Parts: sequence; C-alpha cells; structure tokens
Amino acid sequence: MSEQRVVLVTGGGTGIGAATARLLRAAGHQVVISGRRPEPLRQVAEETGALAHPSDAADPEAVRELVETTVTAYGRLDGVVLNAGIGRGGAVGDTAVEDWEELMRTNLTGPFLLLRAALPHLLEARGAVVAVASVAALRNSAGNAAYATSKAALLHLCGSLAVDYGPQGLRANTVCPGWVRTEMADQRMARFAAEAGLAGGAEAAYEEANRLTPAGRPGDPEEVAGAIDWLLSPAASYVNGAVLTVDGGVTTVGVGGAAFGHRIEPRTAR
Repeated sequence: MSEQRVVLVTGGGTGIGAATARLLRAAGHQVVISGRRPEPLRQVAEETGALAHPSDAADPEAVRELVETTVTAYGRLDGVVLNAGIGRGGAVGDTAVEDWEELMRTNLTGPFLLLRAALPHLLEARGAVVAVASVAALRNSAGNAAYATSKAALLHLCGSLAVDYGPQGLRANTVCPGWVRTEMADQRMARFAAEAGLAGGAEAAYEEANRLTPAGRPGDPEEVAGAIDWLLSPAASYVNGAVLTVDGGVTTVGVGGAAFGHRIEPRTAR
C-alpha cells in the first residue's frame, strides 16, 4: 500500500465505523463511508472530510456503485472495513424466519457482495480487509442464535479471503469486540435494564454486563478503531487470517471458575 491509503468503511455513520473513519482521516487517509441512513453519514463526513455514500450493503447494484464511486473519486481502493451489521435476539425456536433472513442478508451476504465487487481493486493494490465480527462469533450466549451465527460465518468468510488471495498479496483479518458503547449496544442495554429491573438504566446494564470482564468496563469505539487501523496498515504486513479479540479480556474468563471470584445467580429459572 502507498503511505496514503483509500479505505471504504461500511456502517460508517455511527459507533465503530465512525470512529474508524475519524482515525483514518486524522492520519491523512482518504475514506469513503457507507450506510443506510444518510444523516449520520453526512454528519461524520462534515466532521472528518470523508466521502459519504449512502447505500444498502445487501443490494448488489448499490454495492457495485459504492465501489465505483470510491475508485472514481480516488483512483484506487486499498482497504475495506466490513462494519455494517444489525442485531436480532432470540433462540432458534423464537427467531422468525424474516428476522433470520434480514440479519443474514445484512451481516453476511452484504459483506460477500462488497468483497466480490472490491476484490479486483484490492488485489491490484495488494490491500487489506478487516471484518468487524463480535465475541459472539467465538462464544455462545443465551438468546443470540442468529446474530452469533452470522458473525461466526463472517469470521470464516474473512479467513477464506486470506487463504484464497493471500498468495496475491491480499490480507484479511477479523476483530471481535466485546461490549462497546455504540448506538446498537446502547439500545440493547436499555432493553436489558428494563427486563432486569435495573434502576440505573443503560449505565447500570453496562456495569452488570461487564462484571466478569477483566477490564471491568465496556470498550469505546475508538479502542476498536485503533485495532482496525493497525490491521489495515503496513505494520501488520505479516498478519493474515487472524482473529483479534478487543474485549477487555472477557473471552479469557473460564465459566467453570467464574463463581470462585463472583457470586453468580440465574436471572430466570430454566
């Protein structure tokens, strides 16, 4: 890659995507941000100088136009950050077929379509891909069947890129964040607080959800953005097919031993 990179970030209007755009732009890189909602994209673009291009990541024609817009504007494409995603809760028996299909279309088919469209340009640039998955791709939790499945599949989609196109110079890695303060996580925490009767609202829910996290707190989007920036950069030139947890250490905690350091009580009878 050249010193100045051209990077396309999906889900770039809020949370981890917006933080990544800010970090890359501050370092002098050209950034195109995409997402379904124009207004958040416009705000980030005005703040950072990134190029906003609203689009539906699961629409093949929209994805093709997104890549063409990027290459037309900047002449190349060095990196792609696969960050767009949605969440739907529920166990297998509780998940509607429509919710399953919408989630897979956004979280998995969308990245597949974008990679197909961007691949010739990424290979020409000997570029890099970073997928934003989740610790849910590595560890199961209750009522999370569709989301966890989509993120585990995204992880392997990225690994397939490394295997198939690594010999041509493409690098593809995945970050797996834990709880990070984003718009989507805030909404989930507000629901959790209501369901659990936590008087402190979302803040109390974040505290509760991170009791077993060694860091003792949720992450900030900027902390994940820093990992993404490094994986895109030449400093990670020999890192390919890696899965980097950015989770405050929560995936290192063994369930069987957690009760020795914490009092664990079930919320509901099962």
